[in-house]
Amino acid sequence: MKDHEHNHHDHGHELGSCCHDEHAEAEPGKNYDKVPEGFDGTVYTCPMHPEVREPGPGDCPLCGMALEPDTVSLEPEDTSELDDMTRRMWVGVVLSVPILFLAMGGMVPGVDMNALVPHGIRVWIELALATPVVLWCGWPFLVRGVKSIRQRSPNMFTLIALGVSVAYVYSVVAAAAPGLFPASFRGESGQVGVYFEAAAVIVTLVLLGQVMELRARSTTNAAIRGLLELAPNTARRVDEHGNEEDVPLDQVEVGDRLRVRPGEKVPVDGTVVEGRSSIDESMLTGESVPVEKSAGDEVIGATVNGTGSLIVAAGRVGQDSMLNQIVQLVAKASRSRAPIQGVADRVAAWFVPAVVLVAVLAFIAWAIWGPAPSMAYALINAVAVLIIACPCALGLATPMSILVASGKGASMGVLFRDAEAIQTLREVDTLIVDKTGTLTEGRPKLTEVEAGDGFDEQTVLRIAAALERGSEHPLAEAIVDGARDQHLEPLDVEDFDSVTGQGVTGRVDGKTVALGNRALMDGSGIDVEALAERAESLRGLGRTAMFLAVDGRAAGLVAVADPIKNTTPEAIRALHGDGLAIVMLTGDSETTARAVAEKLGIDQVFADVRPEQKAEHVERLQAEGRFVAMAGDGINDAPALARARVGIAMGTGTDIAMESAGVTLVKGDLTGIVRARRLSEATMKNIKQNLFFAFAYNSLGVPIAAGVLYPFFGLLLSPMIAAAAMAFSSVSVIGNALRLRRSDL
Repeated sequence: MKDHEHNHHDHGHELGSCCHDEHAEAEPGKNYDKVPEGFDGTVYTCPMHPEVREPGPGDCPLCGMALEPDTVSLEPEDTSELDDMTRRMWVGVVLSVPILFLAMGGMVPGVDMNALVPHGIRVWIELALATPVVLWCGWPFLVRGVKSIRQRSPNMFTLIALGVSVAYVYSVVAAAAPGLFPASFRGESGQVGVYFEAAAVIVTLVLLGQVMELRARSTTNAAIRGLLELAPNTARRVDEHGNEEDVPLDQVEVGDRLRVRPGEKVPVDGTVVEGRSSIDESMLTGESVPVEKSAGDEVIGATVNGTGSLIVAAGRVGQDSMLNQIVQLVAKASRSRAPIQGVADRVAAWFVPAVVLVAVLAFIAWAIWGPAPSMAYALINAVAVLIIACPCALGLATPMSILVASGKGASMGVLFRDAEAIQTLREVDTLIVDKTGTLTEGRPKLTEVEAGDGFDEQTVLRIAAALERGSEHPLAEAIVDGARDQHLEPLDVEDFDSVTGQGVTGRVDGKTVALGNRALMDGSGIDVEALAERAESLRGLGRTAMFLAVDGRAAGLVAVADPIKNTTPEAIRALHGDGLAIVMLTGDSETTARAVAEKLGIDQVFADVRPEQKAEHVERLQAEGRFVAMAGDGINDAPALARARVGIAMGTGTDIAMESAGVTLVKGDLTGIVRARRLSEATMKNIKQNLFFAFAYNSLGVPIAAGVLYPFFGLLLSPMIAAAAMAFSSVSVIGNALRLRRSDL
């Protein structure tokens, strides 16, 4: 048969990666989680079947893929599988090259192989060379193939093991006992063809694919681990006496005071207690502009300090740090499965059995109607069908794109909790946003101080700040900070009292004072009509205005506003440009909320919304048929974030908000949503391209391998070319997925 194989070549294919089949579906009701309760070691899971969890390394019972740790650490990566596959591949290459020469040398013009090496001797040399390739180099594939059949979970190794075993066993029998074969197996010279070169080269090509895939996955994992390596190894701790010493990072505890010198990395998450500087947060947020930091501001571990010196109180350390949480979130998202993966899974449920059936039918058809030697043709085409149909490209289509997108998102300050969030974000048509901390800075600032008759502005502010020093309300903090910025000496307050929902009262410098809204003034019988019109106009500008009364008469008013983030207007315009409707939910008054909404061009406003009502508004909009995403940053936003189709948490907010959301924006502004949505669109487009490549490849490859073109063009596909084509299909999918890294969002 060998002498006919010059008709079987399909030129132009490159060799590439062959991946494991990820499509074997979990058996209903079967538990694949083998981790015992209380186990505190490293859990290993399958990247394509997260329901598979083992307390140690091994192979996935569904697809045969090597299990990976479910957490990322700075421990050296276990490369034992890559090293083993690389050794087997090189042994396969060294032994397969002479087998190919012995088998195919006769096709080269002017080369008479029978004169060089007689056929009888040549067959035994091929057997000697092919046996270690099949039985040692290909042993992992044979074991996984047998395991897949035993566990009734057919996958790519089922097809490879069948194809290689049939070609090898047939050839061994043909070499050792050619007399057993009838005429239908014999060529024109009366010899029975052997296919040691097909078995050996298929094994070598599959090993090459495994090595390429393992290296690609190792590179991606190394990039994720590289995030952890951004953190410095030591921190400079300052003790209570002011002495400083460098200590290993794992010895830093919450509350420790740490010195961050110019140009150094911030060692852990914490709060600035002394100093002023600018911090480069681009490695976490994707924003290149440094952020000014002073006392009271939070800093993130692994960001880079500018020219100032800071003393930072350690907040979150070790596993609790934002950097570590980001790394684990990215790793988890890269292992999760997008809903679109279900398309490939449903195909896989019948794909492998269908391929085996096609191979059997091809064998029967060629055996009955094929040219002489018909049985040899039947065998070679059946093996070609098994090999070319290996569904590795189909399996790689979704996971590779998700893997790359998760890493790309992290580099832009966008963290996806799972693959479903990546897929669904692009479908959002309505975005609900909380005002405070999402559209605005979340830190109110003093904006106006106005004095009534007989008072001056400094006196009004000094008295207001004295009263508010006893309050924990964010508006109070803004007034106190405003007085401090103007270097006003604080006054003492006596008989302080807080009136819920109205304001505060007390005695300052022996005078009875009150600061609050109109209801507080009216309740105390204080006439503030002269200031009422001005207060209302300030509210129309989005300010919160408070009246100050001294000894029963109006003394003035102070106004506080939560400034809109600089990035918000442009982000709203971009989201509108993408066709999203923007809805604002806020607990602020109708007047203040309308002022902000009109300034930003927000489509719909719900004001005076209590925390428990936010989830109800989400449900109401979804009942109208809208695909709703909710963006928020507080504990009160968590129920609404969980209820929305996609929850988006601001990284500057609370942990519970981030745990309830599918997407977290490290930077904490709406421009991240624009980037996240465009990444979602690019990822889904990439996945669909990959699925098209994979489906088209298998749809075309199987019939050609079965021989449908032979009656018209005399074209057949040898198993070796089928193996190369299979590998090339995976390379095309991997290459297409990696394009996401270079996409400009």
